[in-house]
Amino acid sequence: MKITVRGIKKSFDNRLVLDGIDLDIHEGETVALLGPSGSGKSTLLRCLNGLNSFDEGTVGIDQYSLGSHNSGQFNAASRDLRRLLGMIFQDFNLFPHKTALENVMEAPRQVLKLSLSEARDQALALLKQVGLDSHANHYPAELSGGQKQRVAIARALAMKPRGLLCDEITSALDPEKKHEVLEVLEKLKAEGMTLVMVTHEIGFARRAADRVVFLAEGKIVEEGPPEQLLGNPASERLKKFLANLLG
Repeated sequence: MKITVRGIKKSFDNRLVLDGIDLDIHEGETVALLGPSGSGKSTLLRCLNGLNSFDEGTVGIDQYSLGSHNSGQFNAASRDLRRLLGMIFQDFNLFPHKTALENVMEAPRQVLKLSLSEARDQALALLKQVGLDSHANHYPAELSGGQKQRVAIARALAMKPRGLLCDEITSALDPEKKHEVLEVLEKLKAEGMTLVMVTHEIGFARRAADRVVFLAEGKIVEEGPPEQLLGNPASERLKKFLANLLG
């Protein structure tokens, strides 16, 4: 699987948020998106699987192509892309009235039309994969933030995506819980899952990312291996960002 982004532009209320983004992401690659607030990171992530429409440009994944909302084919193509790229959010988005097991079973039952036993067996296996099989019958209110996020990862994996899009998924967690979630992502990386992450976790980006992409004012300012960008940034904008982030 290869993700190809060409010339993406996106505005909200006449404010240009993405300004001609070109980006290639290869199968099995882990890409960390860094940048200041308002730089367009999360918007770009949501454009990749059609959660946000865009004004110009294209997103391609294998044989699927998503054009701007002006192309007239946006809705149908975005459904195809969402099958290929799972999305995990900062605020978990779990159903509060369903157990962890039921949350993971829901989409395969409704969308993939798996039988009850198939969906249950798959959900139990995925909860075990993220270290939560013993919490299968717990409701979200009974789980810690890190546990909720791991359920959200299992739920995304239940749709058998080719890659995962992660939008600041550790920003609301304390350091110990962050480690739990990042450990799961590192295991998925080792298994060959394509990961695109909006994050401020510089340590994780340095350790686990194959490539770091730095955005500011809706444009890609710099991209390259983490040791290059984080250890010896070329642009003054990235130097300032890292200085502010690392104190």
